[in-house]
Amino acid sequence: MKKVMLVFGTRPEAIKMCPLVNELRARANEFDTVVTVTGQHREMLDQVLRVFDVTPDHDLAIMRPGQTLFDVTCDVLLRLKAVLEDERPDVVLVHGDTTTSFAAALTCFYLQIPVGHVEAGLRTHDIHSPWPEEFNRQAVDIVSEYYFAPTGASKQNLLGEGKPESRIWVTGNTGIDALRTTVREGYTHPELEWAEGSRLILITAHRRENLGEPMHRMFRAIRRVMEEHPDTKAIYPIHMNPLVRRAAHEELDGFDRLHIIDPLEVLDFHNFMAASHLILTDSGGIQEEAPSLGKPVLVMRDTTERPEGVAAGTLKLVGTEEDVVYREFSRLLSDQAEYEAMSRASNPYGDGYASGRIADVLGGN
Repeated sequence: MKKVMLVFGTRPEAIKMCPLVNELRARANEFDTVVTVTGQHREMLDQVLRVFDVTPDHDLAIMRPGQTLFDVTCDVLLRLKAVLEDERPDVVLVHGDTTTSFAAALTCFYLQIPVGHVEAGLRTHDIHSPWPEEFNRQAVDIVSEYYFAPTGASKQNLLGEGKPESRIWVTGNTGIDALRTTVREGYTHPELEWAEGSRLILITAHRRENLGEPMHRMFRAIRRVMEEHPDTKAIYPIHMNPLVRRAAHEELDGFDRLHIIDPLEVLDFHNFMAASHLILTDSGGIQEEAPSLGKPVLVMRDTTERPEGVAAGTLKLVGTEEDVVYREFSRLLSDQAEYEAMSRASNPYGDGYASGRIADVLGGN
């Protein structure tokens, strides 16, 4: 029996790793599945664990007030080392681009434990954007032995970097697996009742590289457009980062058709996406999830490691300049043909069965 440890620590990782945890645990005759969380996020991580009914075997509990990338990296390295030496898994799975994933992969490398990278091969090819995520992705792929690429384009990125084709598997994205269990018929919520009868705009914005003036520009553009379209209402589940909150309140307070609310649990957020008209975001995972629900996405970033969605027409990269965000947001609200073209574009990120494919690979290797 193969012992597989999954290590993750943030809300986005948990959303994409919990379906895989449950798939592996359902194959108890093949896998001894061990879950280790770092707690890089705390409350937001715990919310996701509850939704997917996942109880960690180990919790490193690293989160501290005002934590820095130095804190996260050092704490994961030191605390995970003892867990790995005790468990000695056959393979450790990490996800995506977080500092938890980078530090966990580095710990495994030092201990000579094989690493499997779920969502391998995504690239912007700009080490500073997104920061530090692009570095984290590339660094994890340097030490990995299993590459679970979500798309053919991700596989090509890996091949271009000299990764062996025999160690790359195109599986689809496990985030789409999550949607199969979280989006519910008949879902209700007071905020959605408030927005009923309007075109609902869902907003997320939190990236480090957008803090400061870029975020102010984004928010000003959103407010301008909505003031010109009285049939819209917006909901912004805001990140816990105090800098994000300050910028949002400075630019958006006093506009009664836009509600700033606390972060939503994953089940709620997925159903809010399903109820929305369109989404403005600087998030990564939403770029994969929203197209599965037929929702156009304006990506408020200068680069994206998910160009497949742009090529397919489900995403539009609009940057953070106020006039560009204003123009593209206005166009989607005013041009029905443009809106329908984006909402009907095919989703390049998979069919919701990525976890099973990953399990099949691990079981056969």
